[in-house]
Amino acid sequence: QVQLVESGGGLVQAGGSLRLSCAASGRTFSNYAMGWFRQAPGKEREFVAAISYRGGYTYYADSVKGRFTISRDNAKNTVYLQMNNLKPEDTAVYYCAARDSYWVATDKADYAYWGQGTQVTVSS
Repeated sequence: QVQLVESGGGLVQAGGSLRLSCAASGRTFSNYAMGWFRQAPGKEREFVAAISYRGGYTYYADSVKGRFTISRDNAKNTVYLQMNNLKPEDTAVYYCAARDSYWVATDKADYAYWGQGTQVTVSS
């Protein structure tokens, strides 16, 4: 089992930045690819970004490419999502997820462990 706890959400104006963190505990963090997803009210949970087990490979949704950066610190059992140039359409609950594999995936069904989510609200 892997337990995940997100933090760092909040209210920010359009054009601003936030950094989300996801602290993991339980099994060996470095054995898992990690992902960030988000869910806006009335919408499906969607893929945002993912990172391979050692951080050497990252992948982004087109909607966030060039604005968001995913990274991880395996010594601290933490994955991050740096979000810059935020837009109102980025407003959602953001979830981190762990995949029982070294390699990334974009389908939420491929991730076995989920955090409780953190709210990000971007005002216009």
